This record gives sequence, structure tokens and C-alpha cells, in this order.
Amino acid sequence: MASKVMDLIYWKDTERTGMVLTGLVVGLLSLFQLSIITVVSTLSLAIMCFTISVRIYYQLLYILNWGDGVHPFKSYLDLDISLSGEQADHYMQKAIVLVLSTVDRFKRLFFVGNLFDSLKFLFLLYLITFLGDLCNGLTLLIIGVIAVFSLPLFYRQRQEQVDGFFAKIQAHVDNFKDFLKRLAQGGGPPPDPTPGGAKPKTQ
Repeated sequence: MASKVMDLIYWKDTERTGMVLTGLVVGLLSLFQLSIITVVSTLSLAIMCFTISVRIYYQLLYILNWGDGVHPFKSYLDLDISLSGEQADHYMQKAIVLVLSTVDRFKRLFFVGNLFDSLKFLFLLYLITFLGDLCNGLTLLIIGVIAVFSLPLFYRQRQEQVDGFFAKIQAHVDNFKDFLKRLAQGGGPPPDPTPGGAKPKTQ
């Protein structure tokens, strides 16, 4: 199942990925004008009309001896999406651990377990307020869907350039963190990276 999702994201089957992406974006855009119940029911009706029409068409071809009678959606019907008891327990345990770790992380951020991390989180929340004035959650969701189907492929095609760009950003961030740490410790020049370091001169 995971491999099929990755094939969609990396456009291994261009036609199928295009249909999925178009359906997701159109469905999300429809939520601006219609309720989610109307959008889901309308999309379901459209899918059902399409699948039933194709099924009847293939059945007619078989009756007229123009087809082999193979079900047009056999690959989807044979797709195994079931989970064994051990797999279900494994994924449930992972979900519980993820939820608890997330709650613990937010607890430390809100109750200032680490001052520097809480200040960063406060700055992020402040930026989100400006983002909320520009767009709503549905717009962000649409942007996220488009990003999922475009950024991984872009990264694979431009991996060296992207890695170099983020390496430069990381270097600037590390320098800024080092500056803040030295400022919190009372300033002073950065430590000497050579073994032993330079000892201060005595009078």
C-alpha cells in the first residue's frame, strides 16, 4: 500500500496521479462554495455513475463476444487492504506512542520546559496569526496537497541544488544559534576550534 502511494506521489503512472490530484484539488475547491456533505455525496455519485457505466459496457462487450469478460476494476477489487491482528496491534501502538509524544512535546512547550524552545514556538505561533489573516485552513490544505504531489518529484530532480541551498540556510541558523548562546553566556569571542585552544596572555 505504501509503495502505491509513493508511486502516486512520484508520478510513476502519470494518468492515475493526474486523476487523483485533480479529484483532490477540485473536491477541496468545491468546499469553498458547498458543504462537505454535498461535496462528498456529489463526488460519490459521479464515481458510481462512472464505474457502473464502465461495468455495463464491459459486460455488453462480453455478451457480444467482443471482450474477454474480465472485470474492469479487478485490480482494485483484489487489492488487499486488510491487516492481521499483529499488524493492527503494531500500528495501534505506534499511533498511541506518537500521540503521547506529541502531547508531551506540547506540554513542555506551553509550560516552558526549555525557555529557548518555548520562545521559538511563541515566534512560530505569532507568524501563524499573520498566516491566518491571509488564508484559511482549507487554502493551506489545498496548498499542502499540491506540495505533496510536486515537491518530492522536484527534490528528486534537483536534489544537489536543494541540498546545497538548505545546507547554506542551516549554516546561517547554526551561526545565529551560536551567537545567541554566546550572548546568553555574557558575550565574548567564539571558542578557538584548534586543539588545546589559545590561552589568554598574562601580564
